[in-house]
Amino acid sequence: MTTRPGFHLAIPVDDLSRARTFYGGVLGLREGRSSSSWVDWNFYGHQVVTHEVTDSPDTARSNPVDGHDVPVPHFGLVLSTDDFHALAARLRAAGTEFVIDPYLRFAGEPGEQWTMFLRDPAGNALEFKAFRDESQLFAK
Repeated sequence: MTTRPGFHLAIPVDDLSRARTFYGGVLGLREGRSSSSWVDWNFYGHQVVTHEVTDSPDTARSNPVDGHDVPVPHFGLVLSTDDFHALAARLRAAGTEFVIDPYLRFAGEPGEQWTMFLRDPAGNALEFKAFRDESQLFAK
């Protein structure tokens, strides 16, 4: 069997209109199929689906990493360094409030990476990161 690398992720949102503004407008993602209760998004070649729900439990927690409280659960994407900085600039221009501002994590260590955390309007945590050397993605 041949498979295409990638992922599919379904996330709860409490307002599809706000989700469209954030994912389509702020993040600049292309909208795919949709209905009155869900929207498919092209998340850099992967599929993220925002499903409107009204009874999503608040399970937000955090874990300390490199002196920051990283929100758990979260999802995100590894970008090229140029794409990371372009997205960070786009988010800043949109007035995005970061959970963790863009910064260089683990400088000079294995896995050195740029990272940033933010929340969508429904409170889902997202992380975007970039490695100067992508071969360090799983380095110890």
